Amino acid sequence: MTLPVPAAKPAVVNFSSGPCAKRPGWTPEALKSAALGRSHRAKLGKTKLEQAIELTRDVLGVPADYRIGIVPASDTGAVEMALWSLLGARGVDVLAWESFGSEWVTDVVKQLKLDDARIFKAGYGDIVDISEIDAKHRDIVFTWNGTTSGVRVPNGDWIPADREGLTICDATSAAFAQRLDWAKLDVVTFSWQKALGGEAAHGMLVLSPRAVARLESYTPAWPLPKIFRLTKDGKLIEGIFKGETINTPSMLCVEDYLDALNWAKATGGLDGLIARADANLAAIERFVEKTPWIDFLAKDPATRSNTSVCLKVVDERVAALPPEGQAAFAKALSSAIEAEKAGLDIGSYRDAPPGLRIWCGATVETADVEALMPWLDWSFHKAIATIG
Repeated sequence: MTLPVPAAKPAVVNFSSGPCAKRPGWTPEALKSAALGRSHRAKLGKTKLEQAIELTRDVLGVPADYRIGIVPASDTGAVEMALWSLLGARGVDVLAWESFGSEWVTDVVKQLKLDDARIFKAGYGDIVDISEIDAKHRDIVFTWNGTTSGVRVPNGDWIPADREGLTICDATSAAFAQRLDWAKLDVVTFSWQKALGGEAAHGMLVLSPRAVARLESYTPAWPLPKIFRLTKDGKLIEGIFKGETINTPSMLCVEDYLDALNWAKATGGLDGLIARADANLAAIERFVEKTPWIDFLAKDPATRSNTSVCLKVVDERVAALPPEGQAAFAKALSSAIEAEKAGLDIGSYRDAPPGLRIWCGATVETADVEALMPWLDWSFHKAIATIG
């Protein structure tokens, strides 16, 4: 059976998981006040960087005694800055259930070569057994939301308030769409190009007072590149957390981030952003519930992401194909939709199981997610007709 081509398309067809869709109504006019051609160290540039930090604090509800810094190399740079600067003082548990968590495992085991490192891994769609984690006595490294698996931690209840170690949390596809438990987090990282649709290359590093104390009392055994150095003569470099960036930021990107943050405030702040992402996830849930050939990659609804929503094809005819055939089938779905310009960048991540990944963060309109769903069904029936 083939289906007719859907009559309507999403108004905005961008569903990439990074860089993500720009906020509704965005045009280049939003960047007209950018401090172009000016030094980021001049009063104007530094003021804008300070505004970006304080608006981030305001929208996310970051505690007043936590430092927020703008650092190089996107979320990856922020995570690795934390790992290289803080780990090694005590044993560490590293959690991974998707691609980026696995990268942090590689950093800890193969690059830093820490002797007292315990690795906890789960396959795509699952999450590690949190009860096995020693969050009381050891440092913890984990992703809050698995961007490439669509699996997130349900909450921070598993982290003791009286912990002795530090929690280092990669929150790049969770921030601005999920409620982070700041009291349980000592290092939080994210980027501008995820949930708010900002432009790439800039990372955010948030440090608790406990993380600062570690930085000022512990010196790693390995050398640190300049872009990783957060202390000087045993003291935190406070300027990093006041807009004095380690390297030169793009003031055009800063202006874009400021625009996104101001939109977030006008949308209802964090509560409004979460509500928008939840509504987008709900639109896909309604489709999945009535569509037998598709399901969520995340096996437990309690760990299902509301941003990087990952889907798998569960039709028996597709399951009977060899792995390369299943991958080709999933690719055919996204390619057919893209060819019709009805939805862009919805294929699964290259290291993830074959399927679809639809960004549902707050900058995406629910009406566009709803308009995309008939196209998924159309592309499936178009592709399944080729295998019988």
